[in-house]
Amino acid sequence: MSFSSFKENFSSSMSYLKRRFSSGDLQGDLEDEERQLPPGPRKGPSPSAPSSPSRSTPATAIGQRMFSSSSGRAAYNKDRCKILLIIDDQHTDWSKYFKGKKIFNDWDVRVEQAEFSEINLAAYSDSGTMVDIQVNRNGTKVVRSFKPDFLLIRQHVRDANEDWRNLLLGFQYGGIPSINSLSSTYNFLDKPWVFAQMIQIQKRLGRDAFPLIEQAYYPNHKEMVSNMWLITPKFPVVVKIGHAHQGLGKVKIDSAHNFQDIASVVAVCGSYATTEIFVEGKYDLHIQKIGDNYKAYLRKSISGNWKANTGSAMLEQIAMNERFKLWVDECSKIFGGLDIVAVEAIQGKDGREHIIEVNGSSMTLLGETQEEDRRLISELCLTRMQQYLKPVTTLSKATSSGAIMHQGLNGHHSNNPLSQSNSPQARQQQAAQHMNATGPRAQHPGMGSERPVMPGSNPINIPSSHSAGPPHAPGPGHPSQQMSQSMPNAHGGNPQHNPAHGGPHAPPMHPAMAARTASKDEEDTMKNLRKTFAGIFGDM
Repeated sequence: MSFSSFKENFSSSMSYLKRRFSSGDLQGDLEDEERQLPPGPRKGPSPSAPSSPSRSTPATAIGQRMFSSSSGRAAYNKDRCKILLIIDDQHTDWSKYFKGKKIFNDWDVRVEQAEFSEINLAAYSDSGTMVDIQVNRNGTKVVRSFKPDFLLIRQHVRDANEDWRNLLLGFQYGGIPSINSLSSTYNFLDKPWVFAQMIQIQKRLGRDAFPLIEQAYYPNHKEMVSNMWLITPKFPVVVKIGHAHQGLGKVKIDSAHNFQDIASVVAVCGSYATTEIFVEGKYDLHIQKIGDNYKAYLRKSISGNWKANTGSAMLEQIAMNERFKLWVDECSKIFGGLDIVAVEAIQGKDGREHIIEVNGSSMTLLGETQEEDRRLISELCLTRMQQYLKPVTTLSKATSSGAIMHQGLNGHHSNNPLSQSNSPQARQQQAAQHMNATGPRAQHPGMGSERPVMPGSNPINIPSSHSAGPPHAPGPGHPSQQMSQSMPNAHGGNPQHNPAHGGPHAPPMHPAMAARTASKDEEDTMKNLRKTFAGIFGDM
């Protein structure tokens, strides 16, 4: 076989393997859970959904590891990884803005992206929120399950015909930190509620510093009709029905008769409505703040529509001034603080400015700086993740050998080997305080109750013939004698027998007895070590 033909066969085989192992269900152990949706009521295995090669033969597992980079998903360290769930449409691939990024020096950021319509969840009071997302993998619907650590919400929770507050409640139930905060996002579910906050800002700063547009709120259609004869709106007016975005639900009304007609539409919708004066605008203003970055744009309709955000429009970035900065800074303080916020205003042909609304993290990115804005948002997410997701230091079985030795040498099994209360010095002080507190009762066992043996220690029974104590010294099996022999200090002695530990009345130990005690302690130490290692690594 010539080298060219060998090269051709090898290339075709490699291409086949790449296609074979780039299947959507071969994501490795880093996927918390991934399963295919059943295509229908058909029973038995589907011929179009073969079993995962990772469970078949070792050769395919090797191939999977070889071509894991061809699957399009970055590899993550499962033990040192935080999951960022970004709720946005598929027009923006957010994973590329976090590629290679680390938090806490060596923790990976795993990005999961989905729309609200692709998300399902279940929240538990003791274990947080588990999220299921449906993704399309090579024409097959696959459900992936995971537990998000952080949220970035770039999609409107509520719009003209959608309301995803049920999912928002689940995220809040699990206490997941997010940008913007979940409480502020919930407060943005009704525009009149946000406008009420801006009214308070205007009252504090004044009408000149914060020129908020004049607006009226009607809870239902009845108030629109009954109050029209008492307070006649200045026509033309703009009627906004319910909560919507991108110009939906906004109608321009020129007369009282048309106002009555639109009130009947509000009755059918069963929603609230707001009215505000119609401003013949020169252009719209868009002032945004992402973290500490400010930008301002003007947008002018060139399609003849009175809504500048509908149809064709000319967009231009303008210089940021102190007036615009004051607007966006004040609005970023509402609802406990907003990391991402945008103020929408209208510049009238008379030169006057009117602030009309505020948007949160789901604001629209404009102009040629969209890539820069997305990078700013990704950096802001990393900053907040470092702030809210500090990892808890825990000792695993593989890295706690020092703790195991510490526990074995001290004869005490603690859940926290780093606790100061388990150190020999601390136990000596506790023993000394205990013996000082009991005083003469330690020498007269009949005067006190039994004291329990320290956990993890083995009491040593010393024959009374080797004891140099007084005639009424406790017997071999008495708890006080066990207590006195089960707490050796760092030097192999006993706090009761050491004058430095507050036991001047205790008799000294015979040298031969001290040697026997030391050898017995060494045996007990080795037994404790064997038990500890057997409990962790299996029977030895």
